[in-house]
Amino acid sequence: MRDLTLKSSEMSLTELISIDSYGWIERFTNGTKAAQVNQIIESYQPKDIVTSIVVLYEVYKKVKKIRGEEQALLAVAALSQTTIVPIDQTISLEAADYSLEYGLHFSDALVYATARHWKANLYTSDEDLRALKAVCFV
Repeated sequence: MRDLTLKSSEMSLTELISIDSYGWIERFTNGTKAAQVNQIIESYQPKDIVTSIVVLYEVYKKVKKIRGEEQALLAVAALSQTTIVPIDQTISLEAADYSLEYGLHFSDALVYATARHWKANLYTSDEDLRALKAVCFV
């Protein structure tokens, strides 16, 4: 996992993106939208992909259920190449505000808050997030 105590001079000057759990699960289970998601992911450097720790949890759980522990651990290894963002007080409060404003569930609010906090476009196929600012629907 990437150290998030980077100085601003070390941060990438390129656009940041975030992929929600659905997208990563599609990638690792070869789902119906895997080709679209793969194209998006492969057009960015891993360091320019912001990943909420919530996504890591959800991807590991779902991939393990569908493909087994070995594949789930490989998925975690791939996600660990991206910028993993823990839940801190700021993101928690921002997520609570988004939840209240948009009626988002806990995990959706945390993933969205993480992307917005990092000024990253969020790629998702989640209908609950579709109409929100900086969301790219796949």
